[in-house]
Amino acid sequence: MPRTTPHDHLPRASLRAAVVWEALEDALARHGAAGQGGADAAAGGRALDVLDTGGGTGGFAVPAALLGHRVTVVDPSPNALFGLQRRAAEAGVADRVRGVQGDIHALFDVAEPGAYDAVLCHGVLEYVDDPAAGLANAVAALRPGGLLSVLAAGLGGAVLARALAGHFSSARRALTGGDGRWGEADPVPRRFTPEELTRLVAAAGVDVRAVQGVRTFSDLVPDGLAESEPGALDALLELERAAAESPAFQPVAAQLHVLGGRK
Repeated sequence: MPRTTPHDHLPRASLRAAVVWEALEDALARHGAAGQGGADAAAGGRALDVLDTGGGTGGFAVPAALLGHRVTVVDPSPNALFGLQRRAAEAGVADRVRGVQGDIHALFDVAEPGAYDAVLCHGVLEYVDDPAAGLANAVAALRPGGLLSVLAAGLGGAVLARALAGHFSSARRALTGGDGRWGEADPVPRRFTPEELTRLVAAAGVDVRAVQGVRTFSDLVPDGLAESEPGALDALLELERAAAESPAFQPVAAQLHVLGGRK
């Protein structure tokens, strides 16, 4: 069936999110098909209860709702939640998307433990004070056997980007500093290697099923070059798909995506 890609109106943004969404869409479909009861979802299985922590304006929540799933988005920003409501209404899924203000460290002030078939933890662990504690809350929100999707900033991608921009000292700082930051002005508090993120997820009680490197090339290729020839963006997406599954390229990806199930 056709892919339900986030940000269809922004080709470059769509490309940057496409690999993650394709893996997540397939995982949700498999999980829904394996479950029992519930209404039929557009993905072909039962409708799932999905919790999107740090889900912002709904880049993944709204496409999940379009597949027939019920999505709760937790985000600390009221402006982001307003954007979520507008996006969900425009997509015709306002009845399947709920936004609540909160964060992952106080998750159970606004969400129920053990109540969700799938939890998305995207762009969260690199910003929270205690990634292990935040991830433990995400896992505790899952039903037994529930699906966890973690997306976090990759160390190697930041080092490579700084070096290619000619910022060699800050590239070295990111590589050797222990937290993956390239300097005091770096807006990202920490970054992960594939091994670090996988260990963190596994230590939270998750059976790791897949690891992907995301945005290996798309963040480095100038916009004009990628859009200068017909078919260039499609070819870049195919390259990203191939690199995502390659252990050789995952260490230099801008983001790392881990999928697993609660034990």
